[in-house]
Amino acid sequence: MITTSINHPMIWVKDVYKSFKTVHAVKGVTIKVEKGQFVALLGPNGAGKTTLVEMIEGIRKPDRGEIQIMGKKWHGNEDELHSVIGLSLQETRFIDKLTVNETLYLFASFYQRKKKQVKEIINLVGLEEKKKSYVVNLSGGQRQRLALGIALINDPKILLLDEPTTGLDPNARREIWIILQKLKEQGQTSLILTTHYMEEAERLCDHIIIIDQGQILREGSIVELLEEDRNEKLIEFTLEFKENAPAARRPDLPFPVQWNEKNGGGQIIFNELEKELPYFLDFLKEQNIRLKSLECRRRTLDDLFISLTGRRLDE
Repeated sequence: MITTSINHPMIWVKDVYKSFKTVHAVKGVTIKVEKGQFVALLGPNGAGKTTLVEMIEGIRKPDRGEIQIMGKKWHGNEDELHSVIGLSLQETRFIDKLTVNETLYLFASFYQRKKKQVKEIINLVGLEEKKKSYVVNLSGGQRQRLALGIALINDPKILLLDEPTTGLDPNARREIWIILQKLKEQGQTSLILTTHYMEEAERLCDHIIIIDQGQILREGSIVELLEEDRNEKLIEFTLEFKENAPAARRPDLPFPVQWNEKNGGGQIIFNELEKELPYFLDFLKEQNIRLKSLECRRRTLDDLFISLTGRRLDE
């Protein structure tokens, strides 16, 4: 039985590196996860999220650096650490001709769990009405809820979910969120969630780590991440053109503009909106350039990611 020490976080990744031939997947990453904390690894496909989580899971070994789970390294403590971790990979394969009940009982037997605990899991993940259905007949969202139920079957202290809602429709995604929010309210489980959905990270997690090309770009709570830019306002606009001209032919505006090739508009960050916006509008009028639309708002995590990487999270 593993007991947590006051001096040890639940997960401690220390200056970890991992490469595959010429691909440097993880480059000097350090993170800590405390008891009951929900942490999001937020980044696009290929950012290094899955490789990092696989090292935390003990599936891969880092080339350099150290990983501790509840104060213990993986080597020599495999059985103990497996007993306190629940995980769900990007894709889970089931035995199609087993029912939901049979699948959960199978995995429960690995941890010597009782029938009562299986029933509790079925209720938690909302599969009571589907418990006698064959897995092959489940929808994508139901299969993901079953995968989450399997990850929770051993009552884990640490839960590792690798993009659990990718490919799901919005309703199925929200169903997964509700389950995780209930788990969070109990305060007994620490979670690392990899995702490329901004809303998912914002809604579920206390601490967000923005990762790209194997490195941490920024981390903190949502408030902390956006605090540095609290005085900045983002202007989104589209201009009227006779043709959908490329950015190179668009007007030379007196502000740094990030052009959007899809809608013929762009974004500008203003530090002093009251002074800079009138100047921007006057310039357009002088140049006989007409606005099609204009919106002013505070920056979001998506905007922060773009400013850090030069591209959108979903690209």
